[in-house]
Amino acid sequence: MKVLVATDKPFAKVAVDGIRKEIEAAGYELVLLEKYGEKAKLLEAVKDVNAIIIRSDIIDAEVLDAAKELKIVVRAGAGYDNVDLAAATAHNVCVMNTPGQNSNAVAELAFGMMVMAVRNFYNGTSGTELMGKKLGIHAYGNVGRNVARIAKGFGMDIYAFDAFCPKEVIEKDGVKAVSSAEELYAACNVVSLHIPATAETKNSINYELVNKMPKGGVLVNTARKEVINEAELIKLMEDRADLKYVTDIMPAANAEFAEKFAGRYFSTPKKMGAQTAEANINAGIAAARQIVGFLKDGCEKFKVNK
Repeated sequence: MKVLVATDKPFAKVAVDGIRKEIEAAGYELVLLEKYGEKAKLLEAVKDVNAIIIRSDIIDAEVLDAAKELKIVVRAGAGYDNVDLAAATAHNVCVMNTPGQNSNAVAELAFGMMVMAVRNFYNGTSGTELMGKKLGIHAYGNVGRNVARIAKGFGMDIYAFDAFCPKEVIEKDGVKAVSSAEELYAACNVVSLHIPATAETKNSINYELVNKMPKGGVLVNTARKEVINEAELIKLMEDRADLKYVTDIMPAANAEFAEKFAGRYFSTPKKMGAQTAEANINAGIAAARQIVGFLKDGCEKFKVNK
């Protein structure tokens, strides 16, 4: 069996070493395709592999057509909207993610961005503190739970909304569960976004919703670019000079945000939530172990396609 690690944005060497150890211990061959740039190189590399580990790399119908021997793709990370799930199912390819492996890294970045925002992006002027402020966690999954854990150390008043997480699960963690996104935004000084990009959530963070935030509200996005209605958020920030937006996913309208909202807007140059040595290692090794479990025992835990 041949396992390909296809990462245009490579893993850290220590993560690759860990992946190699897991794959070769199982008797499989590991091949690397890093910083490939051109899709043609990916199409060539997948021709004879049985499994692929990716990060933000795109696996679409064309890639799946080229990968005649492919049985499984594992996305090292939580989000998997870079994989065409319907096409994978049509090709009888199992797709998995590695939930939870990057969660602390993303949560820590969210707090770094929060502190930067409330301290006026370190411009030398007087800001505010997070202690005593109300934090809204929009989606209470692995990252959201880590955000709640860190928020307790900051002394924040923590709220959460998740349409798919039972109220008692949220409240067991000492977090106040609310019944709607509208209630969350209306209550909280800071909202941290952790929703996936789905048909239901795309463009759902819009003028009407964010406008419910109290004066001086801060919106933090370490989730997905597609959930933000950029045109409406720009209009809202024009109408409300008190709002700030910080994001780990550069908007399509980044230049317009930066020009119009200096001192109220920040975007990382590329998605950095999982860019820590620890997260690299955790997600990469988890992906390798899941591939071995699937190929040897047919284990489909964390499968995300039908």
